[in-house]
Amino acid sequence: MKRMLVMTLLTTVFGFSPIPAAEPSWKAGFAQVAITPTEPMWMSGYASRTAPANGAETELWAKAAVLEDAAGKRAVLITLDLVGISRDISHDVCQLIMNKYRLPREAIALSTSHTHCGPVVGKTLRSMYFINDAESQKIITYTTKLPAKLLTAVDAAVAKLEPVTLGYAVGQAGFAVNRRENKEADVPKLRAAGTPLKGPNDHDVPVLAARNVKGQLTGVVFGYACHATTLGFQKWCGDYPGFAMMNLEKSHPGSVALFFAGCGADQNPIPRRTVELARNYGQQLASAVDTVLAKPLTPLQPTFTAAYQEIQLALAHIPNRDELIQQSLDKNKYIAARAKMLLKDLETQDKLPPAYPYPVQTWRLGGELNLVTLGGEVVVDYSLRLKKELGPKTWVMGYANDVMAYIPSHRVLKEGGYEGATSMIYYGLPSPWAQGIEDRIIAEVHRQSQKLRGK
Repeated sequence: MKRMLVMTLLTTVFGFSPIPAAEPSWKAGFAQVAITPTEPMWMSGYASRTAPANGAETELWAKAAVLEDAAGKRAVLITLDLVGISRDISHDVCQLIMNKYRLPREAIALSTSHTHCGPVVGKTLRSMYFINDAESQKIITYTTKLPAKLLTAVDAAVAKLEPVTLGYAVGQAGFAVNRRENKEADVPKLRAAGTPLKGPNDHDVPVLAARNVKGQLTGVVFGYACHATTLGFQKWCGDYPGFAMMNLEKSHPGSVALFFAGCGADQNPIPRRTVELARNYGQQLASAVDTVLAKPLTPLQPTFTAAYQEIQLALAHIPNRDELIQQSLDKNKYIAARAKMLLKDLETQDKLPPAYPYPVQTWRLGGELNLVTLGGEVVVDYSLRLKKELGPKTWVMGYANDVMAYIPSHRVLKEGGYEGATSMIYYGLPSPWAQGIEDRIIAEVHRQSQKLRGK
């Protein structure tokens, strides 16, 4: 009461105005730590590789973005220049963060760029490789040290938390090509002739930017639905996403750029195979982000809610021991390797599980922007359908939390091919997915979205 009288007197007698209370705001912190292997290791992504990496074109990074809303609720996004991570690694990383910062599981998202010029990590795609014990031990050592490194990145981001404004918008980049519908060799000729390419794609570039009280960009999160497969050489490299992040950080000193892969499991950058092309695609993507950043962004109110659930996705067929023994003798060495891995699993369990625990996660930022996070290599049909059904303020991240297999839509599962069927061999799962996978995943996304909207 006394304070109010003093302020009234100051205003009346001297013309002073009391300083209004600051509006509630976001806080954000961004950090990165190098995860480039320090010794030659086997590289992930291509079955044709026959030797470890022999150098580095770029560093590989783990980057952390920590957001805190006006109520003090935090969200942690970690992006990784890796082909993928498995469920057990994801669990270990999240447990460390949850224990230290008392966060719920739904507040943590782990995203991989799916670069095919990173190391083999854990069990991901292990049916694809035939390596000796010494190389296997390198993978184990690297994988064991990874969770602690990622916690270090989160710690550094938390230490940098500061008041920011968060804004968002969507740009465009056109280099992703539907690889199921277009022959790679034909694409340059078709483009030169102005002939439309076939098949669905998603050329959106979602952008989430944080600026501090001085208006400086401190962090930018952006995505694109396209495989990081420009390169296939024997050097560590972040591929086009890595070059895009490097370009943005050079253009905005002091900022951290984080890339997330969208639903690009059936999309490739075409043409491919050279560092120059990877740099060019990275520049195109960075330019799309900069075009967005040059314009006013839609501001987000400082509120955050989240949901996370692992749903059971059924497999089409579960082979018994006799079937696996027969498969272990197959002339196809990858089918034989998968069978031997599954037989080893049967040494500690009566039968193989009929379904896989698939992670689905949703973040709602500012009460309006939905970031849907899906595990595995998700084909483009998912993002197109979810944006149509939930609205344009829906962004879909694939390759997140657990990269266990390709995630085909009804269409792709019916058509078959690599994304619909044969890729399961390399991921070590016993069969293609059962029918109904798309509706099962979409239904869970809708459930989470309705829950976060309070409906």
